[in-house]
Amino acid sequence: MKLIFRKDLTAILIVFSLTILGQGCSTPENKIVELGNIYRDLPFSMPEIELPSFPDYQVNICDFGAQSDGVTLNTEAINNAIKAVHDKGGGKVVIPEGLWLTGPVTLLSNVNLHTEKNALVVFSSDTSLYPIIETLFEGLNTRRCQSPISAVNAENIAITGYGVFDGAGDRWRPVKKDKMTDRQWKTLVNSGGNVDENGKVWYPNEGALKASVLMSGQGDQQAEITSEEWEEMKSWLRPVLLSIVKSKKVLLEGVTFKNSPSWCLHPLSCESLILNDVKVFNPWYSQNGDALDVESCKNVLIANCFFDAGDDAICLKSGKDEDGRRRGEPCENVIVRNNTVLHGHGGFVIGSEMSGGVKNVYVSECSFIGTDVGLRFKSARGRGGVVENIYINNINMIDIPNDALIADLYYAVKSAPGEPIPSVSEETPAFRNIYISDVFCRGAGRAAYLNGLPEMPIENISIKNMVVTGAKEGIVVNKVAKLNIENVEIDTPDQSMIQIENTTDITINGKDLGTISEKRLLTRN
Repeated sequence: MKLIFRKDLTAILIVFSLTILGQGCSTPENKIVELGNIYRDLPFSMPEIELPSFPDYQVNICDFGAQSDGVTLNTEAINNAIKAVHDKGGGKVVIPEGLWLTGPVTLLSNVNLHTEKNALVVFSSDTSLYPIIETLFEGLNTRRCQSPISAVNAENIAITGYGVFDGAGDRWRPVKKDKMTDRQWKTLVNSGGNVDENGKVWYPNEGALKASVLMSGQGDQQAEITSEEWEEMKSWLRPVLLSIVKSKKVLLEGVTFKNSPSWCLHPLSCESLILNDVKVFNPWYSQNGDALDVESCKNVLIANCFFDAGDDAICLKSGKDEDGRRRGEPCENVIVRNNTVLHGHGGFVIGSEMSGGVKNVYVSECSFIGTDVGLRFKSARGRGGVVENIYINNINMIDIPNDALIADLYYAVKSAPGEPIPSVSEETPAFRNIYISDVFCRGAGRAAYLNGLPEMPIENISIKNMVVTGAKEGIVVNKVAKLNIENVEIDTPDQSMIQIENTTDITINGKDLGTISEKRLLTRN
């Protein structure tokens, strides 16, 4: 069977530009992304994303006593400036050039926190400055330390400009020895902190090590741990660098975020969210060092951004298991265009916490360079939720050590042969209506892996115009219902292209293959 239509595949380029627009009210630097073009060619309808705008009023944090010396703690000055602008009815809080040390900063409605060029905001690593709060993390209700930057129930907010926010994550995160060179590990251990009894994980202090032992395999939910004990172990409760919850009309533009204690950017249950020209840098060894986790948000634009992460880079979520289903807020109406990922466990990711559902997602014109996986969809039994109406095109990748594309409903689960198949219930996750086209990858461990559940196959997935060169393996398909593959070229050493089993309604290059139950290997010829 011949699976190559042509060798000179031409990507379908969608012209996309974010032009600059002056506004009647003051907007960040009197300019903001203009959204008119982003809706063109969308394969689904969605409401227009609402832009924030701000009165023409501003203050400087220096007017509130802030000092740029890297020593003075400016928490009160920055928060007082934000409150003053909020109380005035809105405007801009300017962080000028300089080195600014601070504790947690809380954004309020109608405030644009604007950083000028050469402004470096460094968050203190003193855990006593970050109180333990009730929040959500990894899709579950839990307790964590207050985030360095946070907003709750805010409207019309922004962080803009040219500055850098450093989360001091190195003093929060545990580090696994196998993620470092011998020299790096020795330097880290000599810097202080504690190493576990196996000598494999470094912790920033004795409290974090104690917490890791107590919480091993238990999550962060043990009721018998007192508040006093948690205070001792609070560095275990690593916050995300930026947490924006239940807020509307949110803009992040131009700024850089780095070195987060846990995830870097975590908007949760927000509406009308824009990230434009944002940069995120986390060390590749950073535990839970995701760049961006958009959770249960709707009407979202992620454009012109640059990510280098220690875990997943651009990730969509909607809660985990019962907590996520009870919340019942899908992540929906999301546009991801013209972004670059240098490193991450996945370039673009959905899941694995997707119990509230993910729908109406359009990803285009993105490059993934050396990410562990390129396009990654993951879930497991117990999650529930539906991932549907996902459209991806014009993706370029190089040096992907694992899968260029993976959709796996057995994420982090090993099934035993002959195990009973459970009935479909609210705990059964579903992937359906996924359309992928114009994907080009040079160098991959495996071209693609599609793996559904026996009780819930992946339903209706289409792969068109995909070229993967230098792949160690081709495409592996198991438990899919309605699979369409067209104009796909996979370069593997053994000439194998697609391995299929337990799959129904198969169409390859327009030819109906019906159902393939037993494992079958399709080669190039």
